[in-house]
Amino acid sequence: MPRSKDPKLAANRRSFLKSSLCGGAAASLIPLYPALAAAREIAPSTATPEVKPFELDENTIADLQDGMKSGKFTSRSLVEKYSARIEQIDKQGPAINAIIELNPDALSIAAALDQERKAQSPRGPMHGVPVLIKDNIDTADKMMTTAGSLALLGSKPLQDSYVAQKLRSAGAVILGKTNLSEWANIRSSHSTSGWSGRGGLTKNPYALDRNPCGSSSGTGAGISANLCAAGIGTETDGSIVCPSSSNGLAGIKPTVGLVSRSGIIPISHTQDGAGPMCRTMRDAVTLLGVLTGVDPADPATAASAGKSYTDYTQFCDPNGLKGARIGVARKYFGFSDPVDALMDQALDVMKKQGATLIDPADIETLGKFDESELLVFMYELKADLNAYLARLGPNAPARTLKDVIEFNERNRQKELQYFGQDLFVKAEAKGPLTEKPYLEAIEKNRQLARTEGIDATMDKFHLDAIVAPTGGPAWLTDLVTGDHFAGGSSNAAAVAGYPNINVTAGFIAGLPVGISFFGRAWSEPTLIRLAFAFEQATRARQAPRFLSTIGAG
Repeated sequence: MPRSKDPKLAANRRSFLKSSLCGGAAASLIPLYPALAAAREIAPSTATPEVKPFELDENTIADLQDGMKSGKFTSRSLVEKYSARIEQIDKQGPAINAIIELNPDALSIAAALDQERKAQSPRGPMHGVPVLIKDNIDTADKMMTTAGSLALLGSKPLQDSYVAQKLRSAGAVILGKTNLSEWANIRSSHSTSGWSGRGGLTKNPYALDRNPCGSSSGTGAGISANLCAAGIGTETDGSIVCPSSSNGLAGIKPTVGLVSRSGIIPISHTQDGAGPMCRTMRDAVTLLGVLTGVDPADPATAASAGKSYTDYTQFCDPNGLKGARIGVARKYFGFSDPVDALMDQALDVMKKQGATLIDPADIETLGKFDESELLVFMYELKADLNAYLARLGPNAPARTLKDVIEFNERNRQKELQYFGQDLFVKAEAKGPLTEKPYLEAIEKNRQLARTEGIDATMDKFHLDAIVAPTGGPAWLTDLVTGDHFAGGSSNAAAVAGYPNINVTAGFIAGLPVGISFFGRAWSEPTLIRLAFAFEQATRARQAPRFLSTIGAG
């Protein structure tokens, strides 16, 4: 998650959070060898690498389905095309380094889905569509699940995460796993987003010396660069919306409990969530619909019964802003004059589309739950991660957070070469979840972020949603002093466990900047309606140009 150097705002930056393939043969789908990936870092260059046009550039899920229906594509051919593109521009050329591992069974899975399509009708809109998922989401296959850490090399979970189960059931092809900020950016308070010990550094495809934001950095960069049709990220505070903003994507951070977290390497069971990251809102909501459902392995999903949908595309209304009451959270503005100017243009679009703006409509409790949020993370990280590692079985490479800390110390030259593990150490020192400081912090968070925060603001001004800048343009990657996160708006929705949607608002110096729509629990239909209408009115998304730096090319 994007993290400020101010410890009070540390949780805000952890934008996890805030928490080969050419030739088309089986040999082309060998997973990237971790030791080689770990060596890949940003290389200084003044020349913008040549990136040739790609047949599937900016293709939507509907485009791919139309192609498979007409016979232009097969699922297998899509896997081959995306795999070749990954080799061309992710591993060579501009070397985005978004993909940490490829699924060696992707071709055979796609071929089976092609046969199924011929024998009977497709399962749904995701049938045969390749998807990339973050490397903290369990798959019980030949791929590892490591959270980017060398401490979990070789870890192969005993069963699929619920997210992976739902993707497979919908007929999606899990093409591979994406790099991330290691441990979803919860290891250090001074980290560099997009870097992991196993995967190395992911670059921003708009300008290669810029940061893709964490922690779903690989998903953000990879989907924006058209390395796959759609992707899954995870967020604890900012880790879906920030990389979506920095990479020009539509990203949906759902209400906690809408999408199961079982089988996802955790930080905080009160804030963690998985969600879609795609190039368009319609693709994002298409993917969201296949992920929902009540999962007995994640008690939080019980609350979604009767509140979730399997088809969110029904809320994609191009006139959805008409008559809406939208609050402008001005306290999230002011960190950048260019960003403020861009946001004011976005607000003008909303007014022209028929929305009523209440400006300002500030959340009065902002800044009052930063310390308690981080305290909750420290307690829940230890408890939740230990529980996850214990479920991996007797052959797990690490059994506890303490094991991971000790592994990192033994392998300092590889794991701690750029930043440390101060947050891990603080978490290990915490006691059980029955301790009074933890219980008080949880109650404080819920009161200030929910009751006196988002809910109170929406009640006071009779709002359908609240908007604010998701963040600023991507900062220069700095492996010496860490991230230079300027500002953002993810924390209130994150701490409350409420939904948040990023959509591209425009560009500053060639870098995408997003706007966030957030609101009450289970208000995804309303937020989708508003965000989709805004996207349709602006059409702001532009494909990345893979510049070596801003000003080149």
